[in-house]
Amino acid sequence: MNEKIDLRSLLPYEISDILKKNGMEGYRAGQIVSWLERGARSFEEMTNLSKEHRKRLSELFEISNMAECESLTSKIDGTVKFLFTLPDGNYVESVLLSYKHGYSVCLSTQVGCKMGCRFCASTKAGFERNLSAGEILLQMVEITREERKKQPDFRIGHVVLMGIGEPLDNYDNVMRFLRLCNCKELFGIGYRNISLSTCGLIPEIRRLMTEEIPITLSISLHASNPALRSELMPINRRYPLEELMEVCKEYTVKTGRRISFEYALIAGVNDTEKTKSELIHLLSGWMNHLNLIPINPTKETTYRPGDRKKLEQFAASLQKAGINATIRRTLGADIQAACGQLRREKQLR
Repeated sequence: MNEKIDLRSLLPYEISDILKKNGMEGYRAGQIVSWLERGARSFEEMTNLSKEHRKRLSELFEISNMAECESLTSKIDGTVKFLFTLPDGNYVESVLLSYKHGYSVCLSTQVGCKMGCRFCASTKAGFERNLSAGEILLQMVEITREERKKQPDFRIGHVVLMGIGEPLDNYDNVMRFLRLCNCKELFGIGYRNISLSTCGLIPEIRRLMTEEIPITLSISLHASNPALRSELMPINRRYPLEELMEVCKEYTVKTGRRISFEYALIAGVNDTEKTKSELIHLLSGWMNHLNLIPINPTKETTYRPGDRKKLEQFAASLQKAGINATIRRTLGADIQAACGQLRREKQLR
């Protein structure tokens, strides 16, 4: 018996082709996709299709769903963190962020993470598996469903792949998700409103250059020299900082897109005068942007953020040296909005 295909992982033209090959009208793909965008969880909900059509669809396809959804809302800024339970019992997290320009979602791409970054809660709970393109998209579907109960006209405007997992370690599924997310029949998110964060998988960054998908590429930098980066981020031993910076420069030339670097400031570790000078050397003279972020404390590490004044002084010194550096607004501090924390707690219950 052939394995059923997840409808949520298919683009409209792919659904149409499968329908036509199985004796059904291709135009019905539009009806099906419309139901999926609205959050349909079963074929029985697709009431503008006949019972015969729904039965045939159920023989060809499946519709991936979440088994359970929990959420926490910040009393400080309204940030909402979602914990989704998958049918296989695994957990993933997503975050809904509210800005003046609209709503952004931060999505997970894997169940757990292999990268082993010392300060990150995602890796502490271990790696289980990749998410399919449909499961990544499903996070947006479920968030939209929940929010439309309160705001009927709710719409996601920006997407950030910065939740649990390393997106480029799940390359094919993430590329398919990007195309689904951009698809006008689904969410229609412009590529320039999508950001992908990676710890620096050089071969996959090179592949991304050829995709002609003009997203914003963010690099989790977090250290200004090879020794410190290897200590904080083991991936540096495989893909050294010097090589990473070279491929980043190549990326900007090839795509015309600015690289964004993420730098989580850890008191006494990477916020020193020495690391500041090293950052200036790394980032001067080419097209990039540096996001400074106070480190999110986790129970498993002793890493802590410095005080706000020092953070501002650090940023000001970089700006004075010509580095395009900004301090990222911290949201959801009271609900553990850093990726991986809720999943870890759920596993330990």
